[in-house]
Amino acid sequence: MGSHTRFIAGSCLILAPVVQATSTFFWQAHRQGITTGTLILLATVLWIVGLARVFHDIEGRVPRYAAVAFPMAVYGCLGGASFGLQGMYEELFGVSHADAVRVVGEHPVPAFLTLWVAGVLFPTSMAVLGVVLARIRYVPPPTGILMVVGALFFPLSRIPREVVVAHLADLVLILPFAHIGVLMLTARRTADAPAPSAPLRTNHA
Repeated sequence: MGSHTRFIAGSCLILAPVVQATSTFFWQAHRQGITTGTLILLATVLWIVGLARVFHDIEGRVPRYAAVAFPMAVYGCLGGASFGLQGMYEELFGVSHADAVRVVGEHPVPAFLTLWVAGVLFPTSMAVLGVVLARIRYVPPPTGILMVVGALFFPLSRIPREVVVAHLADLVLILPFAHIGVLMLTARRTADAPAPSAPLRTNHA
């Protein structure tokens, strides 16, 4: 992949958590709403593009993990998009989030596949990815730890709709992915965290 792809992917990794974090400022009292849903959809596109580059970079080091984890991560991102669309429809049709969840629950299999499983996969994928990236020294350990912490906070804020916790979780996710994005944009190498665009190595460049 060339420099243009690296630039786009790096930019997406910076923007994805930022756009996602912005969406929480538009939460309504009893639903996400149209603005939040739109921003979540945009963030989903950014997440997928950025993560595609990360998994491409690490495929040579952890091929089996990358082969399985990338589709799972995409599935998790699409779960976020599903919740975003649900939030848009809640405002469009004038229903509360509680009522929407109740109605969706009347269709357990579609709800399970499009919302509940997919929704769990996003934070789970991010947590495991943080561990793997730190283990193979794609990122420094603190960056991997922040990914894990942010992923753990994510469902704790979204399920009960706690705005303060959501802002905290979003901030924690912004930091590690912005770091990876900047590495992609600058192509800087360090001994412990080689640039994502370069072959992984542990010696000084």
